[in-house]
Amino acid sequence: MNRSFLRHSLLLLALLGAQALANWQDGVPGAQIIGAGEFRVFGFDVYNARLWSAARPLAPDQPFALELIYQRSISREDLVQASVDEIKRLSGASVSAAQLAGWKAQMQQSFVDVQAGTRITGVYLPGQGARFFVGQQLQHEVKDPQFARAFFDIWLDPRTRNPELRQQLLGTAKP
Repeated sequence: MNRSFLRHSLLLLALLGAQALANWQDGVPGAQIIGAGEFRVFGFDVYNARLWSAARPLAPDQPFALELIYQRSISREDLVQASVDEIKRLSGASVSAAQLAGWKAQMQQSFVDVQAGTRITGVYLPGQGARFFVGQQLQHEVKDPQFARAFFDIWLDPRTRNPELRQQLLGTAKP
């Protein structure tokens, strides 16, 4: 019994250790920064953004990560609502109200209230969905490829509200 207890304890520690070591880089092996930029509103820094991928230029069938390092305090509810508004604007009638409501609930689990220095990284996993990390810890996974595409389009779609940031992230901005 003592040996069995020890074996089970070691197995549990190994499993917990593997979970603790998991971070966003595991989903994007060989990731390097493709581009970076700042998002400002009315002259105020909101966040610094970095796009990570092993593929350069960014390839739609390859995983990538979008890292946002916030420069100010913003509530989770404001982050979620801004994301919902942009997804709705970009997706139009291709996303139903029920689908958007479900995605909103997923984002509420994925995001946190942020302060200056908070880092949220979203990982795009083609054909699977998205994972969201706060710091290096997994916050939530959304297993919906359509949501993942719609969410990351906020920054990467040519119709984004901030085309300059898009070009910086994709590494195509002219100096």
